[in-house]
Amino acid sequence: MRFAVVGAVAAAVLVACGAGSAQTTSTALTIAYWENGTGSGEPERWTLRCNPARGTLARPAVACRRLATAGARLFTPVPSSAICTQIYGGPQVARVTGSVKGKRVWATFSRQDGCNISRWDGVSPWLLPRGGVTR
Repeated sequence: MRFAVVGAVAAAVLVACGAGSAQTTSTALTIAYWENGTGSGEPERWTLRCNPARGTLARPAVACRRLATAGARLFTPVPSSAICTQIYGGPQVARVTGSVKGKRVWATFSRQDGCNISRWDGVSPWLLPRGGVTR
């Protein structure tokens, strides 16, 4: 009887640990997008959840596959010491918040210079819309 109780407790602990691991490795993002910059009114918003892929983002399965490969490093900001070309890419701004594989994400994307354009293009068009100068 004692072994059965110990076995049941051990099994419950393993199940609880497994459930906790699944929750900490989840991907859940909210994307806010301003076509003409953050001062231009309310943003368009999309959501993305993975495992299974779903949300209001177009083609969530593609985004989940890309995030599974690249992870949260896609959201690393441009280092302040980076030397960037002074090319204006457009007024678009996006903010991505949530978690990727359990790692917290809070990233703002813009097209203000060459470094930020490159960063934007790294997650476009599968997470953010294609950007570019608009008139």
